[in-house]
Amino acid sequence: MTTTVGVGMVGHAFMGRAHSQAWRSVGPFFAPPLTPVMTALAGRSAERAAAAAASLGWASVETDWKELLRRDDVQIVDICTPGDTHAEIAVAALDAGKHVLCEKPLGNTVAEAEAMAAAAERARARGVRSMIGFNYRRVPAVTLARRLVAEGRIGTVRHIRAQYLQDWLADPRAPFTWRLDRDRAGSGALGDIASHIVDTAQFITGQSLVGVSALLDTFVPERPLPGGGTARVTVDDAALFIGRTGGGALATFEATRFATGRKNALRIEVSGSSGALAFDLESLNELWFHDAADDPAVSGFRRIVVTEPVHPYAGRWWPPGHILGYEHTFTHQIADLLTAIADGADPSPSFADGLQVQRVLAAVAGSAASRQWVDIEGSQ
Repeated sequence: MTTTVGVGMVGHAFMGRAHSQAWRSVGPFFAPPLTPVMTALAGRSAERAAAAAASLGWASVETDWKELLRRDDVQIVDICTPGDTHAEIAVAALDAGKHVLCEKPLGNTVAEAEAMAAAAERARARGVRSMIGFNYRRVPAVTLARRLVAEGRIGTVRHIRAQYLQDWLADPRAPFTWRLDRDRAGSGALGDIASHIVDTAQFITGQSLVGVSALLDTFVPERPLPGGGTARVTVDDAALFIGRTGGGALATFEATRFATGRKNALRIEVSGSSGALAFDLESLNELWFHDAADDPAVSGFRRIVVTEPVHPYAGRWWPPGHILGYEHTFTHQIADLLTAIADGADPSPSFADGLQVQRVLAAVAGSAASRQWVDIEGSQ
C-alpha cells in the first residue's frame, strides 16, 4: 500500500510550473512508494497565487511560506523561488521537520550554502531528507553517460569540455529582470547556468573540480525597466574558466546568455583513454559514444537514441523512439526523491553536493577578480 505525502510549494513562476507538472505526473508514470498530494502553493500575492494554484493543480494557497511549516498536511516543501530566499526557507523547513527540495544554486553565497548543508545534516539525523534540484542529472542520456563512465567504457577521463549557451540577453534592449540583480540572483550566467554544467560534468565523471582559473564579463551594463528608465546590471553576462579535477582530468567551461542563435545548448564532451562521450541538451534524447577499440575502418562516434526500456527512466514512459523532453527530468527528480524518503535513504544530489558546487562558483568568481588560479575548498 502507498502512503500519501502532502507537498507545499513556494513560488509559482517558471520553476514552479515545471515542478507542478512533475508532481502531477509522477504518480501515474512511476507509481512511487509515496503518493504526493499537491496540498498548498505559497506566493506573495493572494490573487496571483490563487490563479496559479487553480491552473497548476494546487488545492490551497498561502501568502506566507511560513504557514506551510505550520501545516500538518504538508510534509515536503518545494522551493522554487529566487536564490536570495533559498537559505531562509530551507533552513526553517528542515528545522521544522519538513523534507525539502530546493532549486539550484543552493544559495547566493558559500555561507548560505554552508548553513543549508548544516541544517540538512541536522535534519538527516531525525530522518528528514533534502535534495537540490540539478534536474539535468535526470536526462536519461546524461544518466546513461554516467553509467558508461563508471563501467570504464571510456577508460581514464582526460578531458572535459562543457558549455551552456543561451541567447536571451544578446539584445541590449532586453528588459531588466531579477536575474540581473546580484542581491537577488547572487550571480549571472555563473550561478544560473554554469552551476548546471559544473554539476553535470562532476556527475558524469564522478570527479570533483579542485581548482579553476576564470574570466567573467558583463557586456551590457544597463538594461531598460519595463515601466520606464533603466537599471544597472550587477551580475556577469558570461563566465569562462578552466579547471582540473581530483582525478587529474583537464576541464574547460563556458556559460553565457549572449550566444546568438543558441537557445538552451548545454553541451558536454568527455574524452577518455579508450573512448569518449558527447551530449547536447538541444538533442536531449541522443548520446554520442566512441569506442577507441573499434575497427579503424568504421571507427567514430555512434548515435545512441536513449529511449529504450533498458535506458534510465525511459521505460516508464513511451515505446522506444518516442522521445522525452525537458519537463520529464523534473518528474524523474521527484520520483527519486519520493523513493529515497520512503526508503529512509539520502537523496542525490544532496545539499552537501550543492555546497560543493557553490564553492566552485565562488572560486570562479574569486579567480576572475584576482586573475589567479584558485583552489576549491574541500575538493580532492
